[in-house]
Amino acid sequence: MKSRILTYLLCIISFVAYSQNSEIVVNVSGLRTEKGKCLLYLYSNKKGFPTDADKAINSATGTILNGKSTIILKDVTDGEYAIAVVHDENDNGALDTNFLGMPKEGVGVSNNAKGFFGPPSYDDSKFRLNKKSLTANITIKYL
Repeated sequence: MKSRILTYLLCIISFVAYSQNSEIVVNVSGLRTEKGKCLLYLYSNKKGFPTDADKAINSATGTILNGKSTIILKDVTDGEYAIAVVHDENDNGALDTNFLGMPKEGVGVSNNAKGFFGPPSYDDSKFRLNKKSLTANITIKYL
């Protein structure tokens, strides 16, 4: 009986150790001021990317120091993702746009993908997470 319990406990421990999730470290640069915060949104598909924060599967906020911000997303399961970052200069929790829908605040996406007459695509911005830790470097652009 003791050996069965011990075997059962060892199986549970090894399963928990094996199934631990990864983290994504996002280094944001190019921020023109230290006003406001960096808003980060993680997407697992192209639905809503990069403009609809409600479609993101995870989000985080980072502080700004010397034109940079580092944001860490923990407990992310392996898979395919894309990241959108906003420099929320007025700290209202959203990306401000003009009457044409163009950003009035700084924006950036994973792979530093560029859009052509619109925001960058999910396909150009996506990356694969399949290790314990991944670092993404994103440069903010202002229009």
